[in-house]
This record gives sequence, structure tokens and C-alpha cells, in this order.
Amino acid sequence: MDSLYLKQIEVGPMANFVYLIGDAFTKEVLIVDPAWQIDTLFKIIHSENLKLRGALISHAHFDHTNGLSELLNLADIPIYIQKEEADFVKSVGKAESLFPLLPEEHLKKVGNEEKITVGKIEITLIHTPGHTPGSQCFLIKDNLISGDTLFIRTCGRSDLPGSDPKKMYESLTQKLMKLPSKTVLYPGHNYGDLSSSTLEEEKKKNPYLLCESLETFLMLSGHTRRKI
Repeated sequence: MDSLYLKQIEVGPMANFVYLIGDAFTKEVLIVDPAWQIDTLFKIIHSENLKLRGALISHAHFDHTNGLSELLNLADIPIYIQKEEADFVKSVGKAESLFPLLPEEHLKKVGNEEKITVGKIEITLIHTPGHTPGSQCFLIKDNLISGDTLFIRTCGRSDLPGSDPKKMYESLTQKLMKLPSKTVLYPGHNYGDLSSSTLEEEKKKNPYLLCESLETFLMLSGHTRRKI
């Protein structure tokens, strides 16, 4: 019997999706991008008798990390973040308002394809730079939590501080597009009529996944080759 627990919760003023993922039998879970309404999230955790074992950060923009301080006041847990993301946030310090300072003592820096186990559920961390230097997606069996790298029928912005459109294109085409088509996509924001999709559907209908070249992707994204 499949023991995967996966709950999608919309919170905050920017239509963020927070996720609880883990083992339905052991009740052990990780929380993904806890940025808003921590009290609401903990009510869910307590009502379902879940055991919070850590937090996964898709990237360090404030709308995905705002709630970390409040979260850590309630639970002494590790925060898993790609090394490139943690290093970038530290390098910009307070100079860049998109990236709030992170709780260094709780950070667990991880790398591409690293795996985390919660209960008997294995989560693969996929480094997908582009939106930010250390953006990551989370693959759990046939489910992909994609943060702000891939949305339903679109993709994340690549014109922000720390963004790189060439790396975004490579993350989409060389990593996410190579996952099985049956993979279910769970994005970081509720930007449309659908809260989830499949890679099969996105490969057919997402214009950013239909680009046959980097040049086409750059044009669609509002960039030019000269800017790279």
C-alpha cells in the first residue's frame, strides 16, 4: 500500500502553495516553503497528529521563507536548502530585499540529486537554477513539487536579482523535461484555474517547454541573446 502523504495548502497574499509531504503511516512529514500563516499550518499539523521533521525550501525569496522564524519558535527542525542558494543569500546580505536573512544555525545545505527520507518516503532534491541560483524541486515518487521553477502553462521569472534565463532553460529542458510524463506537477503558486497538472500535459501545452532552442526561449521570456 502506498504510504505517501501529500497535502497542498494555499496561503498568503501571493497565492502561495505550501506542502506537507511524508509518510501517512508514521505521520512524519516535511513542510515545503512555510512563508505564511504558520498558525494555520500548525493547526493542520496538530489536527492530523503529524510529526514535523524538517522544512524544504524551494528558493529563498521572501514569499517562500517569511515564516521560518515563527516556524522555528514552534519546532526545532532542520531547514534544507541548496548550497548555492544559501551562499547567494549570504553574499547579498541585506542589500537585496527579495532575499531575507536565513537562520544559519538551522540550515542544512544540500546538493543536486541528494535524497532525504522521512518515514519510508524518499524525496529527491533536484537543483534547478534559473529563477534563483539555488532553486530546487522535490521529486517524491511520481510527484514533483516545482517551487517557482515550473508553473502550470508557464515558468518562473528569470529577470530578477540572481536569476539566469540560460540556466532556467537548461533546468527545464535538461532536468524537468526528462522526468516521466506521468509525473504530477505541484507548483509554488496558484496562478491559474488548475492547482496541479502532469508533465505530459505541460509538454503539450506549456509554451516554455515547447521552445526548440535557447533563442526561442529567450524571446518568449523577454530576453535577448545579448543580455546573457
